[in-house]
Amino acid sequence: MTKAPDDADARRAIPPVICYPNDTLPKPDLPAYRAAFSRFEKTEEILVPPRDARCFRVPAGGAFRITSVEAPQVGDLNLWNAHDLSERFFSGKTRALHGTHVTTGDRLWSNLPYLRPMATIMEDTLSWYGLDDYGGGVHDVIGTRCDPYTGRLLSGDDYHYCCHSNLIRALAAELSLPADQVEAYVHDVLNVFMCTGFTRDTGQYFMKASPVRPGDHITFLAEIDLLGALSACPGGDCSSTHSSDDARCAPLLVEVFEGVPPVGWSTPARSAYSRTHGIA
Repeated sequence: MTKAPDDADARRAIPPVICYPNDTLPKPDLPAYRAAFSRFEKTEEILVPPRDARCFRVPAGGAFRITSVEAPQVGDLNLWNAHDLSERFFSGKTRALHGTHVTTGDRLWSNLPYLRPMATIMEDTLSWYGLDDYGGGVHDVIGTRCDPYTGRLLSGDDYHYCCHSNLIRALAAELSLPADQVEAYVHDVLNVFMCTGFTRDTGQYFMKASPVRPGDHITFLAEIDLLGALSACPGGDCSSTHSSDDARCAPLLVEVFEGVPPVGWSTPARSAYSRTHGIA
């Protein structure tokens, strides 16, 4: 470690600047969304087994809800454009626009060159949690997903029910394709119900017991036609470990709803930049 310069404290005291001020982002009309949702009908429900994943589809203007059932449980969510898997959830840009954790009114954005809302959070029963004294929050877009490659790197062990592996198997089954052909489509996730943050001393990513309880849920309006996949993480509530069979795990419920879309709503267009400049 190098010796600190004489003006080290002054350098550290420089105030931060928000990289992406989001005041100009188009705001979802949540009252209209909720009014429409109140008239929707459930069209499908999928129970995602512990240490496994399932796919689901939601039409644009419809909704889906993820609920904890039986016991505290976290999940890893992937989203794609149902007609074009090259458009997928972009956790990094979502983090840059909304912060490390998302809640009611925040949106899940797609990757470049599309950069448009894929889903909007209409309701979050854990919105009360905020940030705790450790810097932990719920529904993070900072973690990636537990995967067997990192497991092999850190411990030399092979574990085949990581969320990465579960999502691959679910997508392969949904598309009737071999696993090795779909793995590249699996991407960084929204960690649903997971409580995470960064340690203040070392800056390391941490997890702690999720505050989720049976009945807690998060509800999204689908802004485009969606193909989703949800893994019920092998870490259970992530209070002690992940990527193992030691943690108590429970299923997660996904419900799909359809009806007349919200008044004034329309599917958002892909980024105007991509339409006018045509780099790709």
